[in-house]
Amino acid sequence: MAAASISLSGCPGSPGSPGSGRDLEDYSLYSNLSDDELMQLAIERSLSDRRGSAPPETSSSLNPPADPNPPAPHYSSHNPPPSLSSTHHSSHNPPPSLTSTHHSSHNPPSEKPPDLKNFDGTVSHFLTGYGKRMVAYRRADGTLVHIAPESEEEEEPLFKAIRIGDASRVKALAALPGTNLMLSNKPGWLALHQAAWYGQEACLRLLLAAQPGMINKRTGKDQTAALIAASGDQAGCLSVLLEAGADPDVLSKDRETALYKACERDNAEMVAMLLNHGAAVNTRCIQGWTALQEAVCRNNVEICEMLVKAGAKLSPTDIYGITPLFTAAQSGQVETLRFLLKHGADINSQAADGATALYEAAKNGHEEIVKLLLSQNADANKPGKTGLLPLHVAAQRGTDIMVSMLIPATSKARVRRTGISPLHLAAERNRDEVLEVLIDAGFDVNAQLSDERSKMYEDRRSTALYFAVINNNIDAVGMLLDAGANPNLDIFNPLLVALRQGCIQTVTLLVEHGANVNAYVPTHPTAFPATVMFCMKYLSMFKYLLDNGCDALSCFSCIYGSDPHPPIKTTRSERDDLRYPTRVQSETNPRSAVQFCEMISTPSICRWAGPIIDVLLDYVGHVKLCSRLLEHLDSYQDWHSIKDKAAPPRPLMQLCRLRIRRLMGLKRLGRLQTLPLPGTMIRFLRYEEIPPDDSSDPGKDSIH
Repeated sequence: MAAASISLSGCPGSPGSPGSGRDLEDYSLYSNLSDDELMQLAIERSLSDRRGSAPPETSSSLNPPADPNPPAPHYSSHNPPPSLSSTHHSSHNPPPSLTSTHHSSHNPPSEKPPDLKNFDGTVSHFLTGYGKRMVAYRRADGTLVHIAPESEEEEEPLFKAIRIGDASRVKALAALPGTNLMLSNKPGWLALHQAAWYGQEACLRLLLAAQPGMINKRTGKDQTAALIAASGDQAGCLSVLLEAGADPDVLSKDRETALYKACERDNAEMVAMLLNHGAAVNTRCIQGWTALQEAVCRNNVEICEMLVKAGAKLSPTDIYGITPLFTAAQSGQVETLRFLLKHGADINSQAADGATALYEAAKNGHEEIVKLLLSQNADANKPGKTGLLPLHVAAQRGTDIMVSMLIPATSKARVRRTGISPLHLAAERNRDEVLEVLIDAGFDVNAQLSDERSKMYEDRRSTALYFAVINNNIDAVGMLLDAGANPNLDIFNPLLVALRQGCIQTVTLLVEHGANVNAYVPTHPTAFPATVMFCMKYLSMFKYLLDNGCDALSCFSCIYGSDPHPPIKTTRSERDDLRYPTRVQSETNPRSAVQFCEMISTPSICRWAGPIIDVLLDYVGHVKLCSRLLEHLDSYQDWHSIKDKAAPPRPLMQLCRLRIRRLMGLKRLGRLQTLPLPGTMIRFLRYEEIPPDDSSDPGKDSIH
């Protein structure tokens, strides 16, 4: 029975007990049968045993469990409960029948269970894959004697009468000689507990009259009848028990009282009843909660008022240091929060992790709670365990309205001391509305993460702009740049990130706002700008950078020149180091500068070597191609003309254009359109094609 879950009784000689080395699978003669087939056999055995006799009366309910909220039986959709009418059988293992059953053993199982008084073997109890309880009897040698479903015990008459509310039957059974009302069923459940759970007041009175001494008896989980009545929302039964002298303060195994359960059920009538009978109001459950905390969580002001009048403490803490006010803020319960504040609860109390009610309300997005707490002068400058202020978590998770409320109450000096700006968090979470509010409020768009927080990121990012760029959030990038964000503060320039992502819009925004088009990666030195490395596959973007002053000349500066070059790095890790330098290099492993010819020789880029060199030659004067670049140009016939393009002398117009661009500098090149120059001159300096019949511009003759 491969799918069965087996638990063995502790009989001598059984598998798993001392003195037996036999595996569990060895005992079963039906190990090749499926659960369906095994169940069918067991049912047929059971029906065979009872053939010819009237079926016994079956109970419509099992004995009540110790837990007053027993879970309903659940069957997986893949394992439906077995039935006689629809049973599936494997074609390889046809179901056994009563008339013809084949067994692989010479000693097939018997039709009836053996007499345990004379049985020398073991008894095993297990669950099938359908959750059916089974019992198997086998001899000492492991051969199966009998297998059948476990017999279900019938519900005791007294418990059944209580469940259905038959008071006359209960009275008659209680009056029978020899009836002991103090005897419990399996889960330690007395008749009194049964009556309290099912709300049978008449039966409850009869039982208390017959045996008043059991009023405070407990179940297996230390639950009294009063606690069970409160748990089941049975106010009538609770009233009967309290009037009869039930103790309302008996604790269950979870240290819960009837008052705690009444608050949990949100039943003001039961709470008043318990308080009138002297129930203790400050008893803590196993988690440290009091009845007040439970009532606050349910937002029941009426119950809170009763508890406070009865002496409930306003600020008891649970095992996590959480007070009722904190609970109200955390769960968004405005009415009970207002009640607690009115009665003087500490608005700035902190939990064990340092969080305040305001912090928790901001974290959970409760805008109305934040507004109420701020109106009562809650301290917005108390950080949580991570050092973040309520404003920070509101920037992460809250609304722009919530952030607007917190800004005036938050000290910018305290924000700076945290080592992180709310701008960072808003940009990281793509919260553009919040980002706009923070910018308008004057938060520094160039604020940088502290070293401790920056080290939490592998790329050592430090600005809000970097977060926006790496998220490819063009709107946020634009807002930050327009507000004065410096695009050159991070170790890894945001422009490099935008280039690697291939986002021309972000690249354009960054370049227009002064991003360094010749940015390098400090931890991965190259002999040419790192910006070139990240856009070689995007020729239009590559040309855009060159138009805006990217250093093309350094790409032709090679330490090897016409001499033979060292072998090209071919391992994947080395190539990735060249193409994706996002990790900080160890100081103990210094790296020599990578040459452009080495970079262009990587397998993923060398196929574009010709067009890349061709574009670069438009932005340089007299250069000499190294032997590695010549190898690339010679490798493809169509690239031979590019080699001729590099041969001296270069055209005079090309040299003049380079000279003018060099004299103008990067800043002026970035704003050519705004300079007082003829349109043809601007197009010439920008490497734009000039139509041969363009005579509309007076500057044309000065160029041609």
